[in-house]
Order: sequence, then structure tokens, then C-alpha cells
Amino acid sequence: MLHLNERFSFNGQSVAWGSIGEGEPIVLVHGFPWSAQAWRSIAPWLARTRKVFYFDMLGTGLSEKSASQNVTESVQSDLLEHLIGHWQLERPHVVGHDFGGLAVLRGHFVNGIDYSKLHLVNAVAVLPSGSPFFAHVAQHEPAFAGMPDYAHEALFRAYIQAAAHYPLREDTVRMYLKPWSGEIGKPAFYRQIAQADVRNIAQAQQLYKPTDFDVHMIWGTRDTFIPEQQGREVQELLKAASFTPIEDAAHLVHEDAPAALLGALQQHL
Repeated sequence: MLHLNERFSFNGQSVAWGSIGEGEPIVLVHGFPWSAQAWRSIAPWLARTRKVFYFDMLGTGLSEKSASQNVTESVQSDLLEHLIGHWQLERPHVVGHDFGGLAVLRGHFVNGIDYSKLHLVNAVAVLPSGSPFFAHVAQHEPAFAGMPDYAHEALFRAYIQAAAHYPLREDTVRMYLKPWSGEIGKPAFYRQIAQADVRNIAQAQQLYKPTDFDVHMIWGTRDTFIPEQQGREVQELLKAASFTPIEDAAHLVHEDAPAALLGALQQHL
């Protein structure tokens, strides 16, 4: 497990983060509904030659959760900008998965953060995006947040298993479920879904163009959340230097094929 024993205050809210290793910096940005622990099999290996930074996005994992929070995608890219400033990093290597991919894309194209290199892993990046489930939760957020715990757990289990190609281990499911449980965690889960706004994707997508740093794409080819075709579209928009398909992995590449994901990252370190 990764240790997130540091705290950063962002707009008066506490964000959990940690780092390991020494060397050139690399920042790992998780997606939803995961946490920094999604990188637990990847970060220690990268830390053999790099200083690895990771954090829990606002309203996720060990970071602060509250009923009045704004956790939309634009806020998460603002958080990334502030964290990189706090860490005093200049042009770090950045890796983004899922909504973390959107955060790092917005971080550059909207917030103006410069990277030395960018890896996108099954990233939310282009329209169309969202699902009937997201739309339904947005319309009925209080009803979902008020579900009994057993119903919430069953829904969560089904959701994250749909993101994986292979059956998830029980300890893995419980690790991801824990931050989204209880009186604080359960409504926070549905808050993240309800506040997802496709306008944040559209704004970034209009700005996409080739960059002065290399972009590398990694994609679990069995992803039913964000199909490979969308990854190829992003590759073309950014003129990405490479596209590495990972067979027998779905959206949650970290769990389906961690060794293949690590290998794809290390090709370009």
C-alpha cells in the first residue's frame, strides 16, 4: 500500500498526498472511483529511478469530503496545478488514468502546466462521454446517497468489476470501497458522479493540438467504458508519439495487467 502521510490545503480543504524515491519527478494521477492506491503496484518500481508523487483527488480516497464540495473536473485540474506548484516541480513527467487523464490534459491545455512527458492511460479525453448510469445519478443524487449500505456496496462492486477484465480480488474491492463507505464516503461517491460535467471535456477538446513534449498513449483494449477508438482519436489530435495497446486488460489496467502497464511506462522513461 502507498503511504499518503502528507497534507496540502487547497481552497481550505485537505488533500492527501505522498512521494517515494529519488530522481527526476513523475506525478501519477488516478481516476474515478479509484484513489492513489491504484498505483500501488506501479509506483515502487518507478521509484527505483524517479521521485514519484501521488495524491488523492479532492473528495476521493483520504482527501477531504464534504456535502458542500465542488469536485467537478475543472476543480481537479486546478488542484493539480496547485500541487505541482507546491512541490516546486518544473516540467514534470505526468501520468493520468481515466478522469486523471482529463485532469492532466486540462492541466496543460487550460491551466497552462508544462510537462516534460505525458502518459495517458485509458483517459477520459473526448466526447461522447458519460453513461446512462451517470446521467441517472445526476438526476437522483439524494436518492442514491440515501441507499442502505448493502445496496450501495452491491452497486459499487458491480461498477468497478465492470471496469476490469478479470475478477477483482476481494481485498482489492474492499480497498477501493472503504473510502466510499459510511455517512461521509457514500454520498461523496454519488457527488462525484453527479458533478461530472461534459462541458469540461468539451472545453479541453477544443484546445487539443500537438505539444512540445512527447505524449504516449496506453490502452487496455477490452475497455467497455472508453473504447480504444476514442484513444486513437486522442492520439491523432495530440499527434502522440506512441500508442501501446494492452491485450486482456479493460479500463482498470492497473489491476488487470500491472506488469504490462509498468513495462509500457518504462519504455519511455
